[in-house]
Amino acid sequence: MNIPVIDASNYFKGLLLLIRRDRKVTKSEVELMMRIGKALGFEEEFCKQSIEGILENEHVRDQPPKFTTKDLAMKFIRDGLVLSYSDNELHPSEEEWLKFVAELNGLDVQWFTQERQKTRREIKSHPHLEVENLQVAELKR
Repeated sequence: MNIPVIDASNYFKGLLLLIRRDRKVTKSEVELMMRIGKALGFEEEFCKQSIEGILENEHVRDQPPKFTTKDLAMKFIRDGLVLSYSDNELHPSEEEWLKFVAELNGLDVQWFTQERQKTRREIKSHPHLEVENLQVAELKR
């Protein structure tokens, strides 16, 4: 699936906002965020600095992402659930935020609940990420 650059940026930023919801960033979250950043075409150093600074960066507004398609929003929610469960706990503030993103993007709450339950059952050490099947459209010069 091809996605616009703005969606790629919102995807990465949105997941950064998610990992700071519980006020801690775990090793598993860092590893997954590095995979996500790479899949979206971001430089490794940019990803590292963004992840390291997300807890203290007051200039990053806590604004949930609105995507251009529901399909992309669904992929984001699935990856957000994988990221949230990577430390073996879905923190209530992470769940609340993901649910809000789902609703903002026109996704059904029942769908969200089913995805949450599915992810909890299927989480493993090297989980599949939806983002790894996305391709970011190149900027036209």
